[in-house]
Parts: sequence; C-alpha cells; structure tokens
Amino acid sequence: MSRAEQIAANLNIVRARLARALQASQRAANSVTLLAVSKTTPPADVTAALAAGQQDFGESYGQELRTKHAAVDEILRANGASARPRWHFIGPLQNNKVKYVVGQVALVHSVASLDLARTIDSKAAAQGSLQECLVQVNVTGEAQKSGVAPADLPALLDGMASLVHLRCRGLMLIPPYQEDAEASRPAFAALRRLQERERAKVRPNVDLIELSMGMSHDLEVAVSEGATIVRVGTAIFGERT
Repeated sequence: MSRAEQIAANLNIVRARLARALQASQRAANSVTLLAVSKTTPPADVTAALAAGQQDFGESYGQELRTKHAAVDEILRANGASARPRWHFIGPLQNNKVKYVVGQVALVHSVASLDLARTIDSKAAAQGSLQECLVQVNVTGEAQKSGVAPADLPALLDGMASLVHLRCRGLMLIPPYQEDAEASRPAFAALRRLQERERAKVRPNVDLIELSMGMSHDLEVAVSEGATIVRVGTAIFGERT
C-alpha cells in the first residue's frame, strides 16, 4: 500500500469512528469538523489527504505553516487540482509570528491573552481582513500548558469584544494525555460548561459556537461532550518521527 493509500484508508477509519460517535450522541452527521493535524508532515501528505476528501488541516508553527502552504499550493497547481486546503493554526502563537498566520488560516485556535488578540487584530486591520479565532482555556491548570485560566476567561472575552478585525468563534482545550480516554471527560465537560455560561452573555464580535477538543485517542468522548472540531493527527498520518 502506498503512503497516499494508507492516508486515505486511515481517514476512512477516522470518519467511521466520528460517524459512530455522532450517532451514539444523537447529533447531526455534519455537526463536527474533522481537522487533520498535519504539523511536521511533508506537503505530499497534505495533498494525499486532500485528494481523499479531507479539507481542514492544522499546523502548529508559523514558519512551517508558511513554507508548507506554499509547497502544497505548488504541488496542486502542477497537478491541475482545484481543491485547496483550509488551514487552521493550533499551536502556541507568539506575537512576532502573527505575521505568518493572520490572513493565511481560517481559524486560530490558540489565543490565550488580550495582548495576542490585539496583535492579531492589528495585523488583520493592516491587511483589511477579518481573522476568526478561538480562545484556548487551560481548564486543568497545568503549568506547562498555554491557555487562559477559567477565572480570567470573562475578562479576556470582554476585551476581545472591542476588536473589530477579530472574531472569537469559540473555545479550545488541550487536556493532559491519558491512556484512558474517559479520563479526559471532566476537562471536556468543564469547557462545555464555560462555553454555555459565556455564550449567554451578549458581546460584540464574540459568538462562542465552536468547541475545539478531542484528538486521535479520545475523539469519541469529546464528541459526546459537545465538540464541534476534533483535531486528529496520529490516527491519520501515523506516529511522528
């Protein structure tokens, strides 16, 4: 089996898992976006997944995103392909790397401070564009993880409401990895409760419709707790070397 065939087969397996999880939760078939985490994978892997019907791809490093975006476009043009990836940025984002991301991605998943939100807004304003984003919340309080503390979320959302070139579309979570997928349920449920609480408040430019949570090993649990975006890398592209 070729690399492209393996990726297509893996995608079919993940899609079947996602379909079963949606059915078990009595949710609509199109209510969750499958985001293929393509960080550190070669451009050919992205084009193979795209050819197999995958549209959304997640990158974690600004310069890798810029380089891969260009390389994938070059391959697609050479092949006469009409489909193009919809890129997401899912990793920690430093202010000096915002220039690689704004205007290049459909969604930034990892806004964790008002300072970063303002930098994104300023860059989008200079481009005459509108950048959609999510707020990353550190529900579990891990010192090594990025994300705003739950107690500080309301103030961050209040501040983002005044940024006219940025739209906050929801919340994102990266829980600690645990072998037992069920062990992530409390974190997923906590993020959903935060979404429900803050969504009840009317803020301009803030509409918390998305929950980005769940990965290769625990996507079923995330779906059952209300995820609208699941970020799957290993189950599609294999273990990273």
